[in-house]
Amino acid sequence: QVHVVESGGGLVQAGGSLKLSCASSERTISTYNAGWFRQAPGKEREFVAATDWSGLTTYYADFVKGRFTISRDNAKGTVYLQMNGLKPEDTAVYYCAVDSAPLLSGGLSLFAGTWGQGTQVTVPS
Repeated sequence: QVHVVESGGGLVQAGGSLKLSCASSERTISTYNAGWFRQAPGKEREFVAATDWSGLTTYYADFVKGRFTISRDNAKGTVYLQMNGLKPEDTAVYYCAVDSAPLLSGGLSLFAGTWGQGTQVTVPS
């Protein structure tokens, strides 16, 4: 079973940018569908963005459209989440999930996949 690790989180001022990465230390995730989710304190985990294995099909939550971009470099076995125009309400732990099942809108199929430990993103108000 593949294990994934997220990186790239940190503290950034409102309006700033961060780029998160998701990769596996054991085997490539280039053939897996992948997605990003987040969980803020006291809230449920929510879908952010997803991409199929090829990168040709992507889905986004409405609250990140135009600000966040999911992409992947299969040669490097890495999935990215470029986050621009960050807001205090984007503060959360961001998780990467991968799965080989057909990708569904809203990343529903990824909930049953493999998850990383998360990376903290903090945007002070």
